[in-house]
Amino acid sequence: TALEDEDMARWAALVMLVAVGTAVVAAINPGFVARITQKGLDYACQKGVAKLQKELEKLKIPDISDGVKLNPFGKVHYSLYSIVIRSFQLPSSRITPVPNVGLKLSISDANIKISGKAKARKRFIKISGNFDLSVQGVSISADLKLGSNPNSGRATVASSSCRSSINSVHIKVSGSRVGWLIKLFHKKIESWLRNFMNKKICEKVAEAVSSKLQPYFNTLPVNSNIDAVAAIDYSMVAPPIATADSLDLQAKGEFFSRTNRIPSPISPSVAAFPTEHDRMVYLGISDYFFNTAGLVYQAAGVLKLMLTDEKISKESRFRLTTKLFETLIPQVTRRFPNMKVQFLLSLSSPPHLTVDPSGLTLVPELEAQTFVVFPNSSLAPLFLLGLSMKISVAAGASSDRLTGELMMNSLRLELKHSDVGFFSVGSLQTVMNYLIHFLVLPIVNERLKEGFPLPLPAHIQLSNVVLQPRQGFLLFGADVQHY
Repeated sequence: TALEDEDMARWAALVMLVAVGTAVVAAINPGFVARITQKGLDYACQKGVAKLQKELEKLKIPDISDGVKLNPFGKVHYSLYSIVIRSFQLPSSRITPVPNVGLKLSISDANIKISGKAKARKRFIKISGNFDLSVQGVSISADLKLGSNPNSGRATVASSSCRSSINSVHIKVSGSRVGWLIKLFHKKIESWLRNFMNKKICEKVAEAVSSKLQPYFNTLPVNSNIDAVAAIDYSMVAPPIATADSLDLQAKGEFFSRTNRIPSPISPSVAAFPTEHDRMVYLGISDYFFNTAGLVYQAAGVLKLMLTDEKISKESRFRLTTKLFETLIPQVTRRFPNMKVQFLLSLSSPPHLTVDPSGLTLVPELEAQTFVVFPNSSLAPLFLLGLSMKISVAAGASSDRLTGELMMNSLRLELKHSDVGFFSVGSLQTVMNYLIHFLVLPIVNERLKEGFPLPLPAHIQLSNVVLQPRQGFLLFGADVQHY
C-alpha cells in the first residue's frame, strides 16, 4: 500500500542517515566539524582571486585634467581621458588563516595595463596622442574577519582592513607631439594614480567580500528538510576558528522534528579531531549527529516495515504462508491451514550507532509482530518476537552524496508473547535470517544506493573522498572542485 511504501521509505531514510549522515559543522561540543586545510584555502584563493581580478578590471578611471607651468610658454593645460584598464594581473596570491582574526589575503607582484588618450593646449596650440600606462609591483593585503550570526546561524565574513601599495608607474606615449609634454608632468600623473588606485583597489576588495563572498557563504544550508518528519540543523554555533594551518567551522549537526521540535536528550561528546592535511576539506561527523536521527524518527513512530508475501519474488519457493511453520510451529498450521502471514517490524527503542576505529556498528532492537491474514484481509496475532541485531555499516560517498550499505553480523531472537502456545524460538532463526538478509536489507540497501545529498555550498563537488572511522566520529576527507 502507499502507506507501507511511505513507511518503508522512512525506514530506509533513517538507516541511511544513521549509517552515513550528512555534512557541515558543530557546537559545544560539535555534532559536526568541518576543517578547511591550507590546501583547501589555496584552492579557494585560486578561485576567489580569479573573480576579484575580473572585478578589479571593471574599475573606472576618471578623466584627469590639470595645468602645469612651463617656461617660456606659461601655463599649459592637459587632459588624460578615455582611460581604460586593459588587464589587471594577479599572478601571486595566497590566503592564510590568522588565529583570533580569520583569514589574510595577500597579493603581490600584481600589474595593471592601462591605455587612454592625452591632449594639451596653450591658447591656439593643440596637441594630442594616445598613451599606454603600466602599473607594476602592486601589493594588496586584506584581513577577512569571520564570524557567525546568532539569529540566522550563518557564517559571516567582512573585510576588516585593507592595504594596497604600488611600486612603480611607467608611461609610454605614442605620438611624439604629446610625448615630450606628458613626460614633463608624469610625476603628477603618477602621484594621482597611486592614490586613486590604492583607494579603489581596497574599495573593490571590500565590495567583492560583501557582494560576492558573503552571498556565497549564504548558499550553505542552515536547515535541511529530509522528509515530512525530520530536518537537520546545520546552524553555526560559534564563529569559525582559525589556527596556524587550518580553519575550523562548527555547527549544531542535529536532527530535529519538523512538527514538534524539542531539545535533544543526548549531547555530543568531545572528539579528538586529527591533524591530516592531505585533503582540502575534512568533516568530522560525530555519532551524536547520527543518533539524533534515530531519536527523531523513533519519537515520530514511523520506523515500521510490514513484510508480506507480495514483497517476495514470485519465482522464490520461500512463501510467507502458514505452511512455513508446518514443522517449526505445527499448531499454527493446524489452526490456520494455508493462509498468508505478515510480519510487522518496528523498533522497540531508538537505534544506536557506535563509531570507533573498527568501523560503524548499528545495534537496533526490533520487535516482529506476526499475523495470520484471513480471506477478508483481517488479521489475527500469532506471536511477538524480539530481535537484537548487530549490523555493520559501510559508508560511501560520491561527488555530492553519501551512500551506505548494511550487512547483518548477528541476530538474536526472543519470544516475547505467543497467542498460539509455547514454542522454541530457535526454530525461527533460519526464517528470520532469511527475511532480514533477502527481504529487509535489500529493500533498505537499494534506497541507500541512491545516496543522500551533502549540504554543500553552491557549485561544489567532492573528489578523492576518504572515509575513516575514528573514536566517536566518522572522518570524511575530500578535495573540492568548483564548477
